[in-house]
Amino acid sequence: MHLMLAKVLSSAILGIDAYVVEVEAHLTGAKLPKFKTVGLPEGAVKESKERVRAAIKNTGFTFPHKHVTINLAPADIRKVGSAFDLPIAIGILAAIGEVKHDHLEKMFLLGELALDGALRPIRGALPVAICARDQGIKGVVLPEENAKEAGVVEGVKVVGVKSLADVVAILNEQETVKPVVIDQNELFKSYKHYNVDFADVKGQEQVKRAMEVAAAGSHNVIMIGPPGSGKTMLAKRLPTVLPDLVLDEALETTKIHSVAGLLPDGQGIIATRPFRAPHHTISDAGLIGGGTVPRPGEVSLSHNGVLFLDELPEFKKNVLEVMRQPLENGDVTISRAAMSLTYPSRFMLIAAMNPCPCGYATDLQNECSCNPQLIQKYMSRISGPLMDRIDIHIEVPAVPFADLAGKEDGEKSEAIRKRVQATRQIQLDRFRSTTGMFSNAQMETGDLHTYCKLDKEATELLKQAMEKLGLSARAYDRILKVSRTISDLESSENIQPQHVSEAIQYRSLDRQLWLE
Repeated sequence: MHLMLAKVLSSAILGIDAYVVEVEAHLTGAKLPKFKTVGLPEGAVKESKERVRAAIKNTGFTFPHKHVTINLAPADIRKVGSAFDLPIAIGILAAIGEVKHDHLEKMFLLGELALDGALRPIRGALPVAICARDQGIKGVVLPEENAKEAGVVEGVKVVGVKSLADVVAILNEQETVKPVVIDQNELFKSYKHYNVDFADVKGQEQVKRAMEVAAAGSHNVIMIGPPGSGKTMLAKRLPTVLPDLVLDEALETTKIHSVAGLLPDGQGIIATRPFRAPHHTISDAGLIGGGTVPRPGEVSLSHNGVLFLDELPEFKKNVLEVMRQPLENGDVTISRAAMSLTYPSRFMLIAAMNPCPCGYATDLQNECSCNPQLIQKYMSRISGPLMDRIDIHIEVPAVPFADLAGKEDGEKSEAIRKRVQATRQIQLDRFRSTTGMFSNAQMETGDLHTYCKLDKEATELLKQAMEKLGLSARAYDRILKVSRTISDLESSENIQPQHVSEAIQYRSLDRQLWLE
């Protein structure tokens, strides 16, 4: 009995990184043909045999009348997705001698097969190309739609193909294809623009200033104001004033979006800071990540960008509580019986809420219909530990008509971004010796003593504010952090009294005056 065996290299995703998968095809003579896949295949991988059989026949080859065994090694990790269709088909064709074995160990093959042999795009092309480079694999062959994304990685030949027939022709050296060449920096530049700008926002100068301070020190923000006051509009424009993404950050962000299958068609890299705004009905798995096959959630998709939670009190309590780990650590760990995965999740949290259930408690134009108990109950839906992680509370008043009708544009995002970038640089220089600290928002109580020294006048001002406004103890640390950012914005070495007094204004929820 003639033994037919072939080995093809492929790759699969675990978390946001890829690993090497060896696809082994073994054919033996049998009275009744059989097709079996082993190596912990999940749903789409199990179904691949039907697609592979049809694609081989429709490409003009004869499917072997034999017992076909496909092994996906390492056999102890679950394999998901449809990217193994192509390596399985090539493995079978190599085992029957239709494809030369010469190049199979030098490249990764990935792609979902249509029944006619055409190739459909896959998820996670970028991590796969990075894995190929790190493992010393020469090339990656994958669907044409994914070529741009994988081509971003230097040091790997990336070939985009349309069908199974093309792959066979390349492997048999009947056809030569030019690898995709992508200039990382050029591509990065071409996608580096936002569709919105702070200049679009009419009025709200105080809130814009608070947003600038938040961006400069990477502080989390909560906005309180009536419906229609522009909270969502302001939040959407925050990414435009954050420092530009550097290439490493862009690749990391692209990786997460690629694994989640959310990379825009034909776009090889995400060059702008992400903005995610999940609805308040989201589950904790949707926010944090998870599922039977763990996927990144909203906190990871907003990594290096902004996570906007509108109508904060409407979110389920357990959903908000699970956010504490990513806010604290900058990553999130999802544990399942079979594995534990960690996704990065360093984002700025921007929350928005109405001042009361009807929304009009602070609106001078409309009357509020809520009693104090109802407002208190509404406010208490947000837990203390979550509020502890929000440095800036800002009231967003309804916009007067005169501002809306005004012809004047506000300050452009670019001008604000330059100031923010300079301030962030001051912080990077300050925390150079501290590992993992990049901004004022990350300072702990011990760091405040070192970096936030107040003179006599500023100390006295803060003491009076604490007593007269009834500010909570948690507010004290937050005011110091924000004061430090405001003084950095003005390139001031020391925190001045005016910096403290501005920071005090950004603690509206801590004042006992709030409900009076």
